[in-house]
Amino acid sequence: MKHLVPEARNGLNKFKMEVAQELGVPFTDYNGDLTSKQCGSVGGEMVKRMVEKYEREL
Repeated sequence: MKHLVPEARNGLNKFKMEVAQELGVPFTDYNGDLTSKQCGSVGGEMVKRMVEKYEREL
């Protein structure tokens, strides 16, 4: 996969880990034992927060 902004990768990984911790989802280097619901909740919350931040800055 080619990233549109490669420099953002570390920041997004950090953000993902922060959200996962807040939601109680045990993200590690291997996440094959997590359910789709757990992974989806982290991704969904990340998108929700990014959209809210964007809307506040309009």
